Amino acid sequence: MTESQKLYTRMRLWEFPDQYVIEPTDATPGPCLSISRVDASLNLIEEVTRSDVSETFTIFGIAGMLKLFAGSYLIAITECECVGSYLGHPFYKVTSLKVFPCDHSLKNSPAEQKKMETEFSALLKVAEKTPGLYFSYHVNITLSAQRLHELSDETRLLPLWRQAEPRFLWNNYMLEVLIDNKLDPFSLPIIQGNILILSGFQSFQAAIGKNVIDVTLIARRCTRRSGTRMWRRGADSDGYVANYVESEQIITSNGYTASFVQVRGSIPLIWDQIVNLTYKPKFEILRLEDAPRVIERHFLDIRKRYGNVLAVDLVNKHGGEGRLSEKFADAMQHISGDDVRYLHFDFHQICGHVHFERLSILYEQIEDFLVKNRYLLLNEKGEKVEVQTGVVRSNCIDCLDRTNVTQSMIGRKMLESQLRRLGLFDAEETINSHPNFDDSFKILWANHGDEISIQYSGTPALKGDFVRRGKRTFQGILNDGRNSLMRYYLNNFCDGTKQDAIDLLQGHYIVSASRDMMPTSQKGGIEAIASFRLAMALVMTGLFFTMMSLRRGHYDFWNVLSSIMWASMSLAVAIVVKANGRVFCNRPSLHKPPR
Repeated sequence: MTESQKLYTRMRLWEFPDQYVIEPTDATPGPCLSISRVDASLNLIEEVTRSDVSETFTIFGIAGMLKLFAGSYLIAITECECVGSYLGHPFYKVTSLKVFPCDHSLKNSPAEQKKMETEFSALLKVAEKTPGLYFSYHVNITLSAQRLHELSDETRLLPLWRQAEPRFLWNNYMLEVLIDNKLDPFSLPIIQGNILILSGFQSFQAAIGKNVIDVTLIARRCTRRSGTRMWRRGADSDGYVANYVESEQIITSNGYTASFVQVRGSIPLIWDQIVNLTYKPKFEILRLEDAPRVIERHFLDIRKRYGNVLAVDLVNKHGGEGRLSEKFADAMQHISGDDVRYLHFDFHQICGHVHFERLSILYEQIEDFLVKNRYLLLNEKGEKVEVQTGVVRSNCIDCLDRTNVTQSMIGRKMLESQLRRLGLFDAEETINSHPNFDDSFKILWANHGDEISIQYSGTPALKGDFVRRGKRTFQGILNDGRNSLMRYYLNNFCDGTKQDAIDLLQGHYIVSASRDMMPTSQKGGIEAIASFRLAMALVMTGLFFTMMSLRRGHYDFWNVLSSIMWASMSLAVAIVVKANGRVFCNRPSLHKPPR
């Protein structure tokens, strides 16, 4: 990047009654940015007039701006930490976002508009808690090492947002206002993924003999169909799938760099699993006639970006999962060939809940693909020695737990292959031969899986004890039980609001006065009074008075009748809740799901 295209790394935000002024305070010279708190207009000014200052903040980047009805909202990074380096450049994890409202024009707005603005702006408070955000001021972290190496010299001179891969750019929509105003030094690209995440990255350093090996694991979450576990399933009509994450494992040693990429994503059919208070809602396949077209679009996109594709389907062969898998396999027959392969591996049937070492059976079936399609390898001069020409695409139902165990196994095998190629391992040597290295690698992938899972489901990954320790443990099984219950709670009672916040933040829902200010149809029937908390309170009250009546010493007619009445009330409320489970859940209100 040229001097004029460098990003500001540290700024001071001055809050005035009528404007915000953002002043660069790093070594990079440049004008200040003024943002009106009335109409959110942007202007560059040469200096700050420091009278009437309400408050000042140190910020480390601007995530972007969002416009609602009458107000706009600036979203800035107020806290971050350096968590490692990517190809020699530092990258940072966002630890605190803050929303600065530019909504003074609301004072003259109608009451109904103020009410709607308040409801939408409340979603931005949810967005402030977005996990797994990472950025770099100096290198494009939306691209894998191979794609980064393939950039032309001209492209490398462009601002980072211009180089970025849009699908992995978390704040792509929010940056539009800054980009339109040609404010490149303020336009900071951010990814969501896993550095303990990715959202991000997770890295460690290990010594093998006299050789030092740096290992970095990056997850890049796609924003095209982003969302929460139960409110974003399957594919859309364009072939974009839920929970689509690119995982890149990079090693550097003795001047050499090797990179291996895998992807995960929901089963590319149009299907959903709407929460209804049951522990495992029924899978519903929609528009089955569109399945061949959707799958063709999905795999065409992957082939364009990665080359050959091996789709590894890890779901159960029977039950609801089995029906999804069957339709997936049927649709894949139309596109399978030399460049696209489909492989079903019933993870639970073969590995059960404890015998994950049986994944070696899967590896034997995919080894030829991995050997043929290789990985990126750069020598000491940065010249390409090998390139990766294909990708393994893994999925289970959530693309979290079984998928992460499987991807960690593939990552381990490829790392061993790379270390042998670099002469650091003998022909029969494995990561297991180096206990410290082995432990670090397991923790790396366990944290990777946890962060991806937290972003999608709200909890760490299940089966993490195997990834972390190489075996199933009793404590790990207990943790899985606790996390499963927490997923149930979040999916049923929290994730609808979170989905709305994601849709608003990433431009999947754009506020429109002509649409959102129109009178909405009034809720009727049970939906008008549905409250799970109230229903539970009634059930518990009924059970309490039933027990109180039964515990009395004498069982006369009135005591028995009272017990029956209270018990009947509890039962009736429970039946109504069960029959109308979807209505009692926390549902998205922007993109309304079917009832």
